[in-house]
Amino acid sequence: MEEVDIDPFEPFPIDSHLPEETTVLTFRALFIGCLLGALVNASNVYLGLKTGWTFSANMFGAIFGFAFLKFCSKTLTDTFPLFGGTTFGPKENAIAQTAATAAGGFGGIFVSAIPALYQLNLLSKTPMEDFTRLLTFTIVSAYYGLLFATPLRKFFIIYVARELRLIFPTATATAMTIRSMHAIGSNAATAAKQKTRALALTFTGSLIWRVVSQYAPGILWDWHIFLWFYQWSGYSNHAIHIDNWGWIIEWTPAFIGTGLLVGLNPAISFFCGSVLAWGIIGPALVHAGICHGIPREGFENDPKWSQVMNFSSFKLENAKDHPSPRYWLLWPGVLIMITASFTELGVQYKLIWHALKCAWRAMAIGTNNFAKEHTGRSIKLLEKSERINTEEYHVDDIAGPEEQVAMWMWGPPLAICIVVTCIILGLQYHLEIGMSILAIFLGFIFAFLAIQCNGATDITPLTTAAKATQLVLGGAASGSGYAQDVSQRLNLIGGAIASGAAGQATDLVVDFRVGFLLRTPPRQQWLAQAIGSIIAVFIAPGMFILFIKAYPCVIDLHADKCQFSAPSVQAWRAVAIAVTDPAFPVPTSSAIFALIFGLLGVCGVLVRHYYLIGPHREKYRVYVPNFMAVGLAFVLPQTHYGTAMLMGALISYFWAKRSPVSFDTYCYAVAAGAIAGEGMGGVVNAVFQVAGIAGEDGRGTAVGCPYNLMC
Repeated sequence: MEEVDIDPFEPFPIDSHLPEETTVLTFRALFIGCLLGALVNASNVYLGLKTGWTFSANMFGAIFGFAFLKFCSKTLTDTFPLFGGTTFGPKENAIAQTAATAAGGFGGIFVSAIPALYQLNLLSKTPMEDFTRLLTFTIVSAYYGLLFATPLRKFFIIYVARELRLIFPTATATAMTIRSMHAIGSNAATAAKQKTRALALTFTGSLIWRVVSQYAPGILWDWHIFLWFYQWSGYSNHAIHIDNWGWIIEWTPAFIGTGLLVGLNPAISFFCGSVLAWGIIGPALVHAGICHGIPREGFENDPKWSQVMNFSSFKLENAKDHPSPRYWLLWPGVLIMITASFTELGVQYKLIWHALKCAWRAMAIGTNNFAKEHTGRSIKLLEKSERINTEEYHVDDIAGPEEQVAMWMWGPPLAICIVVTCIILGLQYHLEIGMSILAIFLGFIFAFLAIQCNGATDITPLTTAAKATQLVLGGAASGSGYAQDVSQRLNLIGGAIASGAAGQATDLVVDFRVGFLLRTPPRQQWLAQAIGSIIAVFIAPGMFILFIKAYPCVIDLHADKCQFSAPSVQAWRAVAIAVTDPAFPVPTSSAIFALIFGLLGVCGVLVRHYYLIGPHREKYRVYVPNFMAVGLAFVLPQTHYGTAMLMGALISYFWAKRSPVSFDTYCYAVAAGAIAGEGMGGVVNAVFQVAGIAGEDGRGTAVGCPYNLMC
């Protein structure tokens, strides 16, 4: 295929060498896409509870979807008509990745708001008792986001993409990967096979590694190097104090893979945030007597292990006046994430204002066209908005009327979904209709902003959307006389509705962008998204219930040890408590530091955006920390994730320098396979835990682990 200059705001040129695709929305594309998405969904529950981050299924679905569908189209033509028999091309590949993205989504609320509800005892004792209301909540949130995002395709991809420079980097990279794998020629075919093989090998290897390592975690997974030094010294040196603060190495494929993707700046920011929080500030607070550790139960009278301390406990009798370092550091971490994300959004005020004007223009045109068609007259008030010149930024929509999602497909169902949402929130979660409508409205507003941010920066600010919704709902409920538990439930459920809908809406528009570049009919993509969402609304709560059954410590605030630190849960719970507790349970010193730290985040964003510009200063932007990553490090007491991410980023940096061709071929595939493989291995481990055959059930070895106990 000849190299041509590609306009990122126009569909890819038609490749005359590719056969015409007669059928795009096929059973095999939906089946394989939903299967791949289900794997990612299950992985995301594991990864989200571990670290607070989840990952999109776009690239995973695109590459693995290509491999499976290519095999089906070549070998199953006669034996299995549903899987063979039609030409396989980029458009069908786009349908598979769309179904994968939909089926892999909506796990975010189950690693944030929902566990926080259980930690605060605002729902039943266990998630299994609440399966029905968790399911109905997931359904209305998913389809509310899907339906109201449908008309936003034309707005964000056709009307304002060029004007606002909305590239949608992940979507564009996915579309280009699909296009390159389908290119005709020996080099293209070889590259496609190499990517598929790399993805399959790293996925399988990471899965096996995660499962096997649970039987010898001190050898294969966690390296407690400073604890080993302490033991080798005859239990006499001070290396035990470093291990107390969590400084270990963990061989986690998921976060080494994440480091391959994110680059040096976020990885260094995350690692340095861990050093600052858990290597400098935390020990200084304990030394000054401001914070306190808790001796590990059972080792107080053991001379070898009497110095073992737990600095990350939430089991506190007087958290405000006698906090643990983890509780003290939680508030600065949450506040800097909120202030940095809001400032990142605020500096784009011109784009946001312009986007709102464009939205008004589109609404004016649509309303006037409707009025002219049915009354023969236009609305004079809207005529001025209609006359705004848009020729400079015009983008042709290659999808004809018959390929568009008709209004009857999304309009009436959206109205029904809103009514049903209000009913479910009222009956099952005891929210008043006014608060339910406010949460739904905030979901729409933040979806609009999240889509724009994703298009411009490849970052979906769901943290901003969630925290802003919690703050607005907290303010709305403050004068209503609600009991504290009712206010907290309202706060968390309302925030979950808004962030879940915003996430689902962003996924759909990102998929529309992939389809636009590959000339895939949007109606077919919309149907694939709707079908994939059916899988997501069952998989996400099901996986959450499985993990809570295997690891009940996730929803137990008083558990001293848990394999899942659930940092997003901590942040959601902290905001819910702060905006509803009249006593304001934050230590005074922590609150003061949080304000200073949050201001630092604001200043950093402003300096990068307004000062580090132009040919002479812009190159220094890479040295400004990623304050979201720094804040996450404060919330997350496990320092080994920052270390693993830094390892991956360094590998990525030197790999790209030394061998850019192999880096371009393999990097995304290796990273996606590592992330999804470990996540799926975590699901297998949870099943083993429930079945009683896990490493912790006396079937593994504790060699290399602290205190001769399984780690």
